[in-house]
Amino acid sequence: MSMVSVQRLSKSYRRGPEKVEVLHGVDLEVPEGDFLALMGPSGSGKTTLLNLIGGLDLPSAGEISVSGERIDRMDGGQLSSWRSRTVGYIFQFYNLMPALTAQKNVELPLLLTKLSGSQRKQNARIALELVGLADRRAHKPNELSGGQQQRVAIARAIVSDPSILICDEPTGDLDRQSSEEIMGLLRTLNRDQGKTIVMVTHDPRAAEYASRTLHLDKGTLVDGGGVAARC
Repeated sequence: MSMVSVQRLSKSYRRGPEKVEVLHGVDLEVPEGDFLALMGPSGSGKTTLLNLIGGLDLPSAGEISVSGERIDRMDGGQLSSWRSRTVGYIFQFYNLMPALTAQKNVELPLLLTKLSGSQRKQNARIALELVGLADRRAHKPNELSGGQQQRVAIARAIVSDPSILICDEPTGDLDRQSSEEIMGLLRTLNRDQGKTIVMVTHDPRAAEYASRTLHLDKGTLVDGGGVAARC
C-alpha cells in the first residue's frame, strides 16, 4: 500500500515576469513503512517536493495522495486540518518555543485536539520517553544540547501519532555524534514504530540510514547515472 502517490507533479513560481520551473512531471510512490531519503544539489527541487508531500504548498499541476487522501484538491483550511492529524514535521532548526519546557513544547500540537490537559501531558511524556528525554522534560531549550533539542522536536512531531514524518535536513545543524544519534532514532521510529519517513538531506552518511535513496536534478527524479527515473 502506498503512503504517498505523486503523479505528473509540477511546480512553478513567478519571479517578476519570469516563470521559474522547479519540478517537472515527477512520479513517485512511497510505500507505507518506507524510509526514503531525497538527495540532490541545491536548487534541484528537494525541499519543494518535500513541502508538497507535507501539504505545506500546492502543486501547479499533477496529483498528490497521502494516506489515501488527495491533498492537491484541498483548500487552506482542509490542508491545515489534514496536516494536524496526518503529518509530523522535523526541520534542520528545531523551532522550539524558548520560554516553554520540553514537556510544553511537545504538547503544542495537541492543543489543536480535543484531548484533556491530563491526556496531553501523558502523551507528551510518552513521546519524550520514546526519544530518550524523559529526564529532561522540565528543561527549557537553552538548557539542552543541540541533539537534545532535536530530540524534543522529534517528540513533538510524533506526539499526535502521525501517519508520515517529513524531515528537512534533520541533522544539518548537528555535530557528527549527535547526527548519528538522531538518525539512529529516526531509523528506530521507522523500524519499530512503523513510521513512514520522507527525508531531504545533503549528507550521504544520513542517507545511509534510510531504506532507499532517490536523487533529484533540475526538478526531475533521476537514477544514479543521471537518467530520468520513474519510482
